[in-house]
Amino acid sequence: MNFQPKSNFMRIMLERGFYNDCTGAESLDEKLKSTTVSGYIGFDATAKSLHVGSLTQIMMLYWLQECGHKPIVLMGGGTTKIGDPSFRSEERTLLSEEKINENIGTIKKAFSNYINFDHGDNRAIILDNSEWLDQLNYIEMLRKFGSQFTIGRMLTFESVKQRLEREQSLSFLEFNYMILQAIDFLELKIRHNCILQMGGSDQWGNIVNGIELIRRIDRSESFGLTSNLLTTADGKKMGKTQSGAVWINEDMLSSFDFWQFWRNTDDKDVFRFLKLFTTMDIQECERLGKLKNEELNEAKVILATEVTRLAHGEQASENAKRAAYEVFSSSNTPINSLPKHNLREDLISHEIPLFKALVLIGFCNSNKEAKRLISENGARVNDKIITNIEYSLKTDDFSEPLKISAGKKRHVLVTIA
Repeated sequence: MNFQPKSNFMRIMLERGFYNDCTGAESLDEKLKSTTVSGYIGFDATAKSLHVGSLTQIMMLYWLQECGHKPIVLMGGGTTKIGDPSFRSEERTLLSEEKINENIGTIKKAFSNYINFDHGDNRAIILDNSEWLDQLNYIEMLRKFGSQFTIGRMLTFESVKQRLEREQSLSFLEFNYMILQAIDFLELKIRHNCILQMGGSDQWGNIVNGIELIRRIDRSESFGLTSNLLTTADGKKMGKTQSGAVWINEDMLSSFDFWQFWRNTDDKDVFRFLKLFTTMDIQECERLGKLKNEELNEAKVILATEVTRLAHGEQASENAKRAAYEVFSSSNTPINSLPKHNLREDLISHEIPLFKALVLIGFCNSNKEAKRLISENGARVNDKIITNIEYSLKTDDFSEPLKISAGKKRHVLVTIA
């Protein structure tokens, strides 16, 4: 890529690995260098918390503000009622308006740890697109916006093409989502002079639609910037594990489990994640990313501590780090102080193989690794060594919290939730 950014924000987007694509990159870069730019990212409220797959976007808003610009967090109180079909294989389950509002209330908490909403000329604002989308009259919407979108163009977007090529249903409800997201951008441009929409690369088509709508109706220039969709070194989508989503909110996932998720980062991902999810100096990220063997484990501890500090606060991060050291450095840790892990009941049925449980609680990265741990006498249940790789835990075993250990230093109390 020949683009050499002059603005701090665009330089950071490139250096730290966020940048995927941008409309009018040089023109946007010039504006970012010469004036304060308002930029937004939209978040639909499909759960009580965002998961770590959304951290890329949250960090983009963080850096936008750090570079002197104004971030806008747009909650999808309106669009969540429709559901974003982008690169999904099936239609979303529609949530009630009450559930959406409840989710928005809890999701908002996460942003305050990353973004300043309280003071300064570039303090962030948080909005809800139901403010304008709920007021739309259908006939008026068709007259005002219908002629601005062609079916042929909408069918060319990759997210739509994939659903149709697989002969999977795409409802008229979902098909309207891209129009509503374009209206969001237009409304923010008119109301708040917001000229930049950011998002994951799966949002490219929706962002371009908004830019075109602004050009035609407001007759002004706007921009779109997308980040790379994040996958781990083994090709898995970021934000999900075999035991479920890795939530950002502390009341959805304990700081200890959150810290452990990052501590268990694959060696190949450490440098990339340090750049993306911490605010550490880029040179320090590079130094840590080059470490090998046991030294790399220290880099993982720093990664886990820094990411948890940003998400849950300094005290929670230090407590999680201390608890991990206490648990993993001593086999005599009092049972009441052991970390807790809830296994989802629907993942267990009547029983669950121990090797699978070891993966779900984060002690092993794969079934193969877990079976090897058992065969090498490294797995224990309530301090009893288990050597049979086919050994299963029955639901009755969880009538009391079950202590599961991997080696001499890793222990956890497991319950069914």
